[in-house]
Amino acid sequence: MAPKKPSKPDLTHTHPDTGVVASVRIGDCREKLPDFDEVKNASVDLIFADPPFNWARDYDRHQTGDAWDDSAMSREQYLAFTEDWLNICAEALAPHGSMWVNIPDDSAAEIVVHLKKIGLHMVNWCVWHYRFGQNTKGRFINSKVHALYFCKDPANRIWNPEPVLEVSDRRAVYGDPRTENKRDGMPAGMRVPMDVWYGKYWGRIQGNNKERRAKHDNQLPEAYLHRVIASCSNEGDTVLDPFLGSGTTGVVAHAMGRNFIGTEYSKANAEMAFERVVSGPIRDLDAFSGDSTAIFEKRRQPKAPAIVD
Repeated sequence: MAPKKPSKPDLTHTHPDTGVVASVRIGDCREKLPDFDEVKNASVDLIFADPPFNWARDYDRHQTGDAWDDSAMSREQYLAFTEDWLNICAEALAPHGSMWVNIPDDSAAEIVVHLKKIGLHMVNWCVWHYRFGQNTKGRFINSKVHALYFCKDPANRIWNPEPVLEVSDRRAVYGDPRTENKRDGMPAGMRVPMDVWYGKYWGRIQGNNKERRAKHDNQLPEAYLHRVIASCSNEGDTVLDPFLGSGTTGVVAHAMGRNFIGTEYSKANAEMAFERVVSGPIRDLDAFSGDSTAIFEKRRQPKAPAIVD
């Protein structure tokens, strides 16, 4: 019997200026990801995954009947599903590749243990902190999600700090002259962001936020994906997202000159999200770098302006 001919992606778009390609396949990521050549050839440079949280949420806001059923799995089934897609993604990484997983408290530890078990190396356990968390009954309100950063080879990973530098707290708050005499190779007054992420454009995408896409309750801010993609990939690289969701990973990756591949369970959701990928980001991506995130700025003015290349 002749080998099965791989199907074409369901949705594709070539960026008119950069020529990079965005491709999406519709269906279960465990079945559809292996159809991508980049996955089969283990040549994916960066993976960002924001999986279903198994919180019995309604993902079928479009009423199409084809969305992921987040209430159908037991805890054991959910963890087995999680390990399945993590294994596929880990095997798809290039030797210099990295993987990020956006996940809440109740599954973060299990994912960390599994990724270490299958040979990936933790670089950072970051936290996305947001205001306006949803009310909860009988416990404290959620105001964070974990951003787990792993790589295949710590000595051979892509790392570009320059596009994501921000003004250091010492400079922003106190005008500390020691920030002008740095020996770490960073521009004067600047630093790599810390591992708790917050700031002007980092809030939950809700209500009348200009980034908000209708009928999607778990949309990530463009600033989040910009930081991950800018620091962990290069132009022309391939970025993979196994859970397209609202499309933010594809939107930012495509706009930043990266090839994008992804999967999405729901046809209706995939088509709406892909419209965002084609249209591009809402905000100017250059606005996400350089500013201070200090809570109380300018107690003392710096003696000289920071140098930003």
